[in-house]
Amino acid sequence: MSSHVQSIHPLFLSHGIRDDSQVILHLLGGPGPARRIFFDGKKCPWFAPDERAIAGQIGRALKEPVPAIGQKSELHSGFWHSGGTIEQTLAEWRKEEVTIFVLDAEGQDVSELKNAQRPLGFILSDDQPFSKTDLHIVNDELRLSLGKQWLKGPSLYFDYPPCFRSE
Repeated sequence: MSSHVQSIHPLFLSHGIRDDSQVILHLLGGPGPARRIFFDGKKCPWFAPDERAIAGQIGRALKEPVPAIGQKSELHSGFWHSGGTIEQTLAEWRKEEVTIFVLDAEGQDVSELKNAQRPLGFILSDDQPFSKTDLHIVNDELRLSLGKQWLKGPSLYFDYPPCFRSE
């Protein structure tokens, strides 16, 4: 659970929660169907930015039956869960015209990107590299590199470079 808990860190600011970001965790292991857990920084200012609070919220979701795919069940303001896999999330993002990037050390350098006019979605693996199946699922998405070093997902914090900001 530790890597999932740490994956929420991109929502954190030094004194609160980002209101312009969302995090979706995909829980694919264990018994039962795949589950997605959603955190929306804009709708959860109550959320305490510490690992125990996050673990508690994830644990709360895991005690609930998995909702049907595409059916979000709100557990708290800004905190939902749903059935589904990465394929479901990608389909939803494409419908919402999200520009999707797969973080990959061998991808295009982030500094080479031009202004983004649409919302951005970043896909990263947990503490293991993407499997061949995972790579097949995200095969059509742009690979984006933040450098040639392998980075642990939870250590990534996005302060969007100027090319992504709408000013």
